[in-house]
Amino acid sequence: MRRVWFSGLAILTLALLGLPFLLAQGSGTTKKVVGIEKRVPWTTSKIVGSPEPPAPYRTERAFPKITFSEPLDMTSVPGTDWMLVAERWGKIWAFRNAKDAADKTLVLELKPGKNAKGEATKPVIYAVAVPPKKLEEKGELYITYVADSVSEQPKGTQVARFTLTQTKDRLVADPASETVVYAWPSGGHNGGCLKFSPKDECLYIGTGDGSGIADQLQIGQDLGSPLGKILRVKPTPGPDGKPYSIPNDNPFVNTPGALPEVWAYGLRQPWRYTFDRATGDLWCGEVGQDLWEMVYKIERGGNYGWSVQEGLHPFRPERKKGPTPILKPLVEHHHSDFRSITGGFVYHGSRLPELKGAYIYGDFDTGRIWEYRKTATPVKEATISRELARTNLRIVGWGEDEAGELYFLDFMGGGLHQLVKAPPQTAVAPPFPKKLSETGLFASTKNHIPAPGVIPYSVNAQLWGDHAHKDRFIAIPGDAKIGFDEITYPQPSPGAPPGWRFPDGTVLVKTFSMDMERGIPQSRKRLETRILHFQQFEGNQDIGDQYWRGYTYVWNDEQTDADLLEAEGKDLDLTIKAGNQTTRQSYRLPSRAECSLCHTNAAKFALGVSTLQMNRDHDYNGVIANQLDTLEHIGLFSKPLAKRPAELPKLADYHDAKQPTESRALSYLHSNCGHCHIKWGGGNAEFKLLSTLPVKEMGIVDVSPNHGNFNIKEAKVLAPGKPDQSVLLHRMSITGLGRMPHVGSKVPDEVGVRLIREWIAGMK
Repeated sequence: MRRVWFSGLAILTLALLGLPFLLAQGSGTTKKVVGIEKRVPWTTSKIVGSPEPPAPYRTERAFPKITFSEPLDMTSVPGTDWMLVAERWGKIWAFRNAKDAADKTLVLELKPGKNAKGEATKPVIYAVAVPPKKLEEKGELYITYVADSVSEQPKGTQVARFTLTQTKDRLVADPASETVVYAWPSGGHNGGCLKFSPKDECLYIGTGDGSGIADQLQIGQDLGSPLGKILRVKPTPGPDGKPYSIPNDNPFVNTPGALPEVWAYGLRQPWRYTFDRATGDLWCGEVGQDLWEMVYKIERGGNYGWSVQEGLHPFRPERKKGPTPILKPLVEHHHSDFRSITGGFVYHGSRLPELKGAYIYGDFDTGRIWEYRKTATPVKEATISRELARTNLRIVGWGEDEAGELYFLDFMGGGLHQLVKAPPQTAVAPPFPKKLSETGLFASTKNHIPAPGVIPYSVNAQLWGDHAHKDRFIAIPGDAKIGFDEITYPQPSPGAPPGWRFPDGTVLVKTFSMDMERGIPQSRKRLETRILHFQQFEGNQDIGDQYWRGYTYVWNDEQTDADLLEAEGKDLDLTIKAGNQTTRQSYRLPSRAECSLCHTNAAKFALGVSTLQMNRDHDYNGVIANQLDTLEHIGLFSKPLAKRPAELPKLADYHDAKQPTESRALSYLHSNCGHCHIKWGGGNAEFKLLSTLPVKEMGIVDVSPNHGNFNIKEAKVLAPGKPDQSVLLHRMSITGLGRMPHVGSKVPDEVGVRLIREWIAGMK
C-alpha cells in the first residue's frame, strides 16, 4: 500500500482535480501511473468577450475562389477589369475583378538563375505597377525585384520594364522585353514599393536604407546615395542614354553632391506608399526600428528623419542631418500596438461611404487595421485616428481597383480580403472580469489554488522569462475536448509540427513570479498572471477556427488578487537582491498586441500546450505521471493518442546536462525563437529555428545575416565552430538595440547563451 502525506492546501487541490491513482492495465500486469483519476468539468468561467468595445468592422475574403502563394503586392490595370497580384517568388498573376472570379492567369514568371559564386538564386518580386495610361493592345508593366536572393549585389535590387499585351482572355508580359530602368544595392532593407503618380505620370521608387539595423551605412540623410529615399523619374530614355530621365522640378536637381533622382529622404523602409487619387497626395507607411511605426504624407524634398530620428523621437541625434528640416509624422504607433506597418490607401470607393476620404492601413505583425482622416468641424479642423478591425492575418500589402474599392493581401494564407461592417450587437455581453478573482479560474486566488476542472501542466523546454518562475494551467469548459494534433487554419507552416485544436471558451493560464532575492524561493513574489482566451466568432470567415486574445492581470503588493492591465501594457521597475548586491531590473508586462506577436497562427497560438512540450512527466501533488497519458485518460482529447508517449516526439529539457548538447540547443531555440522564426511567423529573416528540421535545412549555417553584422568580421547567422562569428549567439547575448528576442525579454539568459555557445563551438 502506498501512503502519501499532504498538507491541507494540497488536499484541497487534490479534491478539486481528482485524486491521482494507479491505473491497472490488467491482472498481473505493470501498472501505469496517471496523474488525475477523473475529469472534473470546469463550469465557473466568467471570461467572455473583451474589455474593449467591439471593432466597427470585420474582414472577409473579397475573391474567395482565388488564392496566391505569399502575395506581396496588388494593383489594377487602368481602363480594364484586370487585377494583378505579385507573388514573392517571381510570379505575376492576373484575374478579373469579380467576386466570383475563379481563374487566374500567369502574366510573368522570372526564372531562377545562378550568381557569380555558382549558387542557385530565386528571384523575389516586391512590387508591381502599371502606368496610368489605358491599356489597349500593348502597354507596359513595371516591377521591383531582387534577382539574387542569396547574396548582396551592388545593383541587386532592380526596377524593370516589360511589354504588356492584352488578348481576349489574358494579359502577357514578354520576358524577352525586359529593360532595367533603375538599380541599387541589395541586402538589408531593399525598399521595393513602386507607384505611378496619376497626375504627373512619373515613377516613384522606394529604396530602403540597405541596412539590417540602425542605418549602419548612415545613408538615410545622405543625398548622394539612392538608399533610404523615394526617387522620382520619368520612365522614358534621357539624353544621357539612361533608360529614364530626370524631371526638371525634382527638388535636388541643382544641389551639389545630391542625386537628381531624389524626391524625399530620411526613410528606413517605406513599406507601401500610395497616391490619393483625388488630391495626388503621397501617403507612406514607414517601418520603424526600436519603438515606433509611422504614417507620413510625403512632400517634395521632404526629410523624414531616419536615422537621426525615429518619428518624433531621437535615435542617433549626433549624426549629420540633411539640408532640409525633419518633418513630423501624421500618426505614430508604439510597438506595443504596431510592429511592422503596411501603408494603405485613401478610400474613395462607394461600398463603405462612411470611410470616404480616410487613409486606411494595417500592420503585418498584429493584424490590426486603422484609419486616419481630417474632418472639418464648425470650430476647427480635427483628426480621427481609430482602430477599424482586428484580424489574424499577415497584412503585407493593399490594392485599389478602378472603382476605388480597397483590398488587402494576407501573406500567410494567400487570400485577398476587404473590410465589411461588423453586425450590430444583438446581446449585451457580461462585463469582462477586471480582477483575476472574478475570472472563475481560481478557487482561492490568494492561495493560487485552481478552480475545479482547471488542470496544472508543465513543459519540456521553458521560454526564458527574465528570471521569472511560472505556474501553468489549462481550463477547458464543461466536457469539451481538445483536437489532438490536427492541422490548423489556414495551412501548416512547412517543417512545423501540427498543433492542437481547442474548443470555444478555452483559457490557458500562466502566472509569473520573481525571486526578489535571486535563488531564494521564500522571497518569491507573484508579478502577473497572463491568460490566452480562445473565442469563436460567428460569420467572420477571416477569423478562422483559431482566434486567441491575450490579457495580463497584475498582482497587488498584498498578493491577494490581480488587476486587469490596460491594453498598452507597462514596465515594472524591480529591485532584486543578488548575493550582497542589489540590482534594478526592468520587467515588461506585455500589451495585448504584444501577446499576438508570439502567439501566432503559424506557431499554432498555444505555444506550450503541444505534444512536443507536454510529452513529459508532471508532479500531480506527489504523483509523477506523464501528462499525455493523464489527459487522454480523463477524456480531454477528442480521439486516442496516435502512439504511446514514449513513441511520440518531445523537446529536450535544455537544463538537463545528461542529454545531448545538440538536442538541448535545438529545443532551446525551438521554444524561445521558433514561434517567430518559422514560415509566416513574423520574423523577416528567412531561417527557421525549429527542432523538427535538420540543422542543414534551417537556413542558418554559413548564411550571411540580413539585418546587420554588428561589426563582426566575416559574420554569419551561425558559423560552425566559431561562436564569436555567429550573429545568432551575439544577438542573444546583448541588451538594447538588436537584442533577440526583441519582445518579451530584456535580460540575456546566461544559461541559454552558454548552451548555444557550446553547441556552435562543437559543430564541425
